[in-house]
Amino acid sequence: MTEALLALGGNIGDSRAILDCAVAMLCDGREVRLTARSSDYRTPPWGIECQPPFVNLCVAVETTLDPAALLARAQAVERRLGRDRTRETRNGPRCADIDLIAYDEVTLATPDLTLPHPRLFERAFVLVPLAEIAPEKVIAGRKVREALAGLDTSGIEKLPPRG
Repeated sequence: MTEALLALGGNIGDSRAILDCAVAMLCDGREVRLTARSSDYRTPPWGIECQPPFVNLCVAVETTLDPAALLARAQAVERRLGRDRTRETRNGPRCADIDLIAYDEVTLATPDLTLPHPRLFERAFVLVPLAEIAPEKVIAGRKVREALAGLDTSGIEKLPPRG
């Protein structure tokens, strides 16, 4: 089994319920086993600012899938939850977005996948939940908590547990 880190987000519909479904669909307990899940965070929109806030979270998983197969599984979950990448605006509203952030120590650059995620260290909305579950994790030579310390986290709010 290999450790992978994924970031999930959305801002259309009941984002928290949709992301709970996404985690459940992604993690079957066999090929993808959930090992940690962050809290949910309300985050300001990034890129296109005139849209609703997002809910973001991160998960750590152990997987037998290779990076391409894990990405394909994540994108299949997005589609099952209603995402249509062909009809959306880049950085615009979406019901579910699942990004593969890191896959063990793998460095990869293909037309479909770059690892670690190329914009990871620019995105507080990913690093805040990631730092909750893996603050000491080193990605591309940087500890998650140290990378987060250099970013503006204003507007990011930890949400209470769903009950």
